[in-house]
Amino acid sequence: MGFLDFNLLDLLDIFLVSTLLYQLFKLVRGTVAIKIFIGLALTYLFWKLVGALQMEVLSEILGQFIGVGVLAVIIVFQQEIRKFLLLIGTSSFTNKSEIFNFLPKPKSTTALNTKAIKKAFESMSDTKTGALLVITRNTELGSYEETGKLIDAKVSAAVLESIFYKNSPLHDGAVIITRNKIIAASCVLPVSEIIKLPAHMGLRHRAAASISEMTDAIAIIVSEESGKITYFKQGRLKENISLEKLEEFLIRDLKKI
Repeated sequence: MGFLDFNLLDLLDIFLVSTLLYQLFKLVRGTVAIKIFIGLALTYLFWKLVGALQMEVLSEILGQFIGVGVLAVIIVFQQEIRKFLLLIGTSSFTNKSEIFNFLPKPKSTTALNTKAIKKAFESMSDTKTGALLVITRNTELGSYEETGKLIDAKVSAAVLESIFYKNSPLHDGAVIITRNKIIAASCVLPVSEIIKLPAHMGLRHRAAASISEMTDAIAIIVSEESGKITYFKQGRLKENISLEKLEEFLIRDLKKI
């Protein structure tokens, strides 16, 4: 390359940095955080520019700002950092590389009785029975399960309907399902104020959005007001879906990785 000392390690360095930036962009795309991310990136590039031009005073000021900015980035992007680390740790990411083949493989979630869930949600939608169902994928939700009542029952339409029946002592809160087992009911989930949802959606929807954004779990809601079904995955919602679509999404998102 003449005046440039460029080797294979430099190429690998560029590839890894590009991959990292792309994954970070995917996490913050469509959120308020993207504007902060762009602002920080421009500030860093400007700092490098004034350093190259030997503008010592301005470079020193920006250098101090960048140094303190690391802590600010951790605070501002705590949710995105959590999701990024979750992405690295889950099998959907690690299974794509032979490097991570030594990691234990999670148990398959394909045994979930989707027809029982479809039947329960059909009944609850018709009767406008409010419901919040969380289905785990690769990430266990032990800390949230402990906030509710242990059920440990096989998934069935009758059990789900009885839990969410308006006079049931367990109806208020979330039901958590793992590998075709109803683990716990009446669970308390985090409610984020950052996530923007339509005005007609209440605390159930906000809790569902939060748990699906913070973990790789799927959350399904039946609206108490309209009986409409809403499906949450990765903080994104699909509103007013049909029962056929519900079963289709579950089969697709819980297929063997």
